[in-house]
Amino acid sequence: MIEILKAIILGIVEGITEWLPISSTGHIILVDEFLKMNVSEQFMSMFTVVIQLGAILAVVVIYWKKIFPFRKKEGKILVNKNKMIMWIKIVIACLPAALIIPFDDKFEELFHKPIPIALALIIVGILFILVENRNTEKTAKINSINDITYQAAIIIGVFQMIAGIFPGVSRSGATILGGISIGLSRTIAAEFTFFLAIPVMFGASFIKLLKFGFAFTGFEITLLLVASLVSFIVSVATIKFLINYVKKHDFKIFGWYRIALGILVILYFTVLQ
Repeated sequence: MIEILKAIILGIVEGITEWLPISSTGHIILVDEFLKMNVSEQFMSMFTVVIQLGAILAVVVIYWKKIFPFRKKEGKILVNKNKMIMWIKIVIACLPAALIIPFDDKFEELFHKPIPIALALIIVGILFILVENRNTEKTAKINSINDITYQAAIIIGVFQMIAGIFPGVSRSGATILGGISIGLSRTIAAEFTFFLAIPVMFGASFIKLLKFGFAFTGFEITLLLVASLVSFIVSVATIKFLINYVKKHDFKIFGWYRIALGILVILYFTVLQ
């Protein structure tokens, strides 16, 4: 029961931090420092990625009508052109991240540690504050998913690639930051980030499962399913909160949170230990 409780806590952390721009991987790794699950290192490496499937299913459920390009009418399958173009842009935005997949294990070995994570939290937090201060008097140029250009998609994809290298940067944080820095409204930057996560998370989870080899014990499957279900439920609430929040507020509060957390992590692992 203790291990299941830990899985529930990790599912809650994933469901909140996957969508808020504060780094889900960073938080999961840090929480694991204090709530060590009684599992193998190989399983934990896979677990922290695959529970993101619960989070991504929340996006699919909430935005199904916006993302599914096909519908049936009078026995015929009709294709929504704008939605298909959106998916092409999403695929293009995923290409930079695909380039670093062969080096994933090396990046994990180098940077999945408390101090690099803390530094990434602080640096991106500062960037959020600087970008939002710069945008205070500016009006967003892109207020619709359909208005995102192919060039903008590539730029956002590069930001996502950076997040794939450095845990603590935050995939959602990086892509939202990249989006608003090139003129996307906060709402559209957040929504495009949600949609972009669908192929990225499914792909990352599939690769992790292949590396793990699907060699699960019954207990491990239970932990994975529990954490994924909790992640899904919490993600639904978090996504709805974030979209409502950014309609009236900027992202600076998340920047300050990242800086404060990063400083606390550095103090804990360098002074208190």
